[in-house]
Order: sequence, then C-alpha cells, then structure tokens
Amino acid sequence: MATHAVRHVRRPVAARLDEHLPVDHRLSKVYRVGAGLTGLLLVLFGVLGLIDRIGFFDTGGDRVLGLNTNGALSVLSILVGLLLCFGMLKGGNFASTLNIVLGLLFIASGFVNLALLDTGLNFLAFHIPNVLFSFVVGVMLMWFGMYGRVGSALPHDNPYWRARHPEEAEREQRARRR
Repeated sequence: MATHAVRHVRRPVAARLDEHLPVDHRLSKVYRVGAGLTGLLLVLFGVLGLIDRIGFFDTGGDRVLGLNTNGALSVLSILVGLLLCFGMLKGGNFASTLNIVLGLLFIASGFVNLALLDTGLNFLAFHIPNVLFSFVVGVMLMWFGMYGRVGSALPHDNPYWRARHPEEAEREQRARRR
C-alpha cells in the first residue's frame, strides 16, 4: 500500500482593490492630488473650449491650450474633470480606483481616436496632439491610482502588502508585540 505525502499548497490570497484604508492614510493624498489636478486641468480645458462657442460636433474644431476641441469634447472634458474632482473629495480607494479606470479609458480613447483621425467619424475633432494628450493623461492617472498599491517593493506596513501576505504580516505583527 502506497502512502501519499500530504502537501500543503499555499494559495495566493487575492488582495481586493476596494479594501478600506484609514481616512488619514498617507496614500490617499497621492490619489487625491492626482485626481484633483487632472480634473481641474480637464475642467479648464472644457470651459475654455465652450467659451469659444465652437460647433458641438464640428470636426474642424478650434485650438484651446494647444489642443483641438469642439463642443462635444469640451462638455466631455468638463464631465470627466468633475468626476475626477469628486474622486478628489471622496479620496481613499475610490479615488485610486477611479484614477486607474479613467487612466485606462484615456489610453483606450487615444487608440480609438488615433484610428479615427482622418475619417468622418472623428466627432471629437481629435488631432495628433489630442491623441498624445490622451496617452499622457492616461498613464499619469494610472500612475497616481496605482501608487502604493502595485509594485514588487511595497513596504511591509503598506495595507496592500499586508493583504497579499497575511501570514507574513501576522508573523511580523507578533514579533513587534514581543
């Protein structure tokens, strides 16, 4: 009769991105600053675009702050900017997750609008600087959102590291109590 060795396979614990962080956690400041600055920039761009009274779907567009725009892009920029400002006010994991999601959407928008540049479907009047702006803002928002949540060298007092390594975090906690 053969005996089988019992192996304990340690399954990785999935860290939830919506775990609660204390309101005054230092990472929340990074998420808030990223959302707030980007939101204010987008609102400014949108308001300046609406002041010029450009046609709503005018594909020729007009230049505002070095970028092409029309009424639709201006309104969309204001709405996304206000959403980011709301994320700044809410803070915490909400701001972080919002930054990540909107960052991905900005990058996707850059690719979609790059494909639509010289077509009749370019309803947002994008030109190459707009595409580059979408890519830069997308990467910047993702960086702000992922800061302190993703990485190979997170400090052991980081709540995301503790969630991903509960056994090791518990050992360190017990060692500190001694």
